[in-house]
Amino acid sequence: MFNKVLVANRGEIALRVIRACQELGVKTVAVYSEADAQAPHVREADEAVLVGPPPSSQSYLVGERLIEVALRTGAQAIHPGYGFLSERAWFARAVRDAGLVFIGPPAEAIEAMGSKTAARQLAIAAGVPVVPGNTEGVKDADEAIAIAEAYGFPVLLKAAAGGGGKGMRVVRAKEDIADALASARREALNAFGDDAVYLEKYIEGPRHVEIQVLADTHGNVMHLGERECSVQRRHQKMIEEAPSVAVSPELRARMGATAVAAAKAAGYVNAGTCEFLLDKDGQYYFLEMNTRIQVEHPVTELVMGIDLVQWQIRIAAGEALPFAQKDFTPRGWAIECRITSEDPANGFLPSTGRIEYLHLPSGPGVRWDGGIEAGSVVGLHYDPMLAKLIVHAPTRELAISRMRRALLELTIDGIESSRAFHLRVMDDAEFQRGDITIQWLEQRLGTLTGPHTDPETLRLAAIAAALVAHEERSAGRVSAPAAAAAGNTVVRDVPPSAWAALARREGLR
Repeated sequence: MFNKVLVANRGEIALRVIRACQELGVKTVAVYSEADAQAPHVREADEAVLVGPPPSSQSYLVGERLIEVALRTGAQAIHPGYGFLSERAWFARAVRDAGLVFIGPPAEAIEAMGSKTAARQLAIAAGVPVVPGNTEGVKDADEAIAIAEAYGFPVLLKAAAGGGGKGMRVVRAKEDIADALASARREALNAFGDDAVYLEKYIEGPRHVEIQVLADTHGNVMHLGERECSVQRRHQKMIEEAPSVAVSPELRARMGATAVAAAKAAGYVNAGTCEFLLDKDGQYYFLEMNTRIQVEHPVTELVMGIDLVQWQIRIAAGEALPFAQKDFTPRGWAIECRITSEDPANGFLPSTGRIEYLHLPSGPGVRWDGGIEAGSVVGLHYDPMLAKLIVHAPTRELAISRMRRALLELTIDGIESSRAFHLRVMDDAEFQRGDITIQWLEQRLGTLTGPHTDPETLRLAAIAAALVAHEERSAGRVSAPAAAAAGNTVVRDVPPSAWAALARREGLR
């Protein structure tokens, strides 16, 4: 086992890795930008080193600097987390060339699966089912039209070098191909530095189901079941769960075997995820492989009883997996909500500011993976995800109820967050039935984010207002509106009402 690991990330995933190392008796080195000087992950690590200004291009993405810090502090390995440099083959290779261990797959496996077109070619060679389409970037609009007509509209244009919905366009008619291709190429170039775009058949109304795989350096490769990731906005996952209501034990075994075959074909080692589309008839198609730990890994951990991050570290240190495939059967149900600094009622625009008050949920089966605390300043330099709220329960029905209760307990004061949106999803009848596809959220967004005040909230607001008014009358003061109506001068600089502060926090909850 390593003596010291450098954590090349920030926020909740940096804390997650630090905690895993602490439990293994491994010391940690945190890196941080000037914007993150007071961040929790900086305080929790054994050592912390400033690596640059707030922009990630000048700090967290400067791989050479991170490697230099690891060597200078005596770290033996680097854990990249997710995002940033986690799927950059050049970084994995540079870490290895520096005599350090990259806690993730080999650079060659990242390269094999890093390009979607290359991954499709590898999957086809391994007998893995893929969505019908071409396996190389299209040269121009004429070629794209010819391929689209061969498969039939609608089709999907996708950036070969990336994910997250960047460089992706649905095209339903021949005359729209040229503009969509040009737009997708521009976006892909800006996001990934590569404008290659390929084309595949657009599957109507599928689910997004992914399979977690784990592989060691001793030839053991196994899958840890599926995650349902269909609740997406603009191809970004917002809620994940394990297992999936659409996957039977037989289908799980088949999809799992397919994921294992894809991992073996790529020479994969460490934790990874194969993503699939699952149609209404139970047919599934390989999309891509994420060569890192996933944001949503906690739901798998909870239903499978395993610490995936610790096993990432153990595998990188040379340990063999002591499990057999039969050891992994889902127990109960887990749901994860990504809590972001966005305003759902205002088109999910980013919200910035200082977190003035934070109350975290607790109780049976509730887990909070967060990178914030009261006093944290949320800016625009990084991804808006603040934390992940995860619950585990014996059944999906109870997991939804538990998540609802946990969301009601959560209070974040000072910035807008996605909390209220997640509450509405938990209350949605279609979601409760599991009747969702990757288009479901986009179709329901208006009702899930529009103005809505339930009778109970109105009742609580009225009670709070009455209590505030009573306190002000008892103190010989009148409220600003009442004073203005009476022509009186309102006393300034009066400390905020204790009732008002409490009412605001209760309202936020």
